[in-house]
Amino acid sequence: MIRFSLSCGQEHEFEAWFGSNDDFDSQKHRGLVSCPVCGSADVTKALMAPAVPAPSKREERPLAMDPNRREVMRKLREMVQSVRASSEDVGDRFPEEARKIHHGEAEARGIIGRATGDEARSLIDEGIEIAPLPEFPEEKI
Repeated sequence: MIRFSLSCGQEHEFEAWFGSNDDFDSQKHRGLVSCPVCGSADVTKALMAPAVPAPSKREERPLAMDPNRREVMRKLREMVQSVRASSEDVGDRFPEEARKIHHGEAEARGIIGRATGDEARSLIDEGIEIAPLPEFPEEKI
């Protein structure tokens, strides 16, 4: 996971986590990145010096969220936990398994796993319904 410093056209600054630089670009292109303050999709990466603090030096950095956004995030976390609990994790075999299920070559079931941006685009182009499953920063700690 990579944490990017971002800013919107209204000059609100915020941070967000992405799987990679390509993941940010893909999500932005699809309109999935927006400012948590004003909702603007006019978001760009801000200049940021890389820094990885030692575990003992980490401090909690609260997200700037109003109570409604906080509730949405709570519900999103619950949804992600539910999807994870009711799905088979197929890891890097995700594209292959998704195709097998789509073509009736494997049992229809919920699966989760990993796919590159190109693999995900290929699945979507083939008419296979997939969706990214967010990972929250605290899940990596």
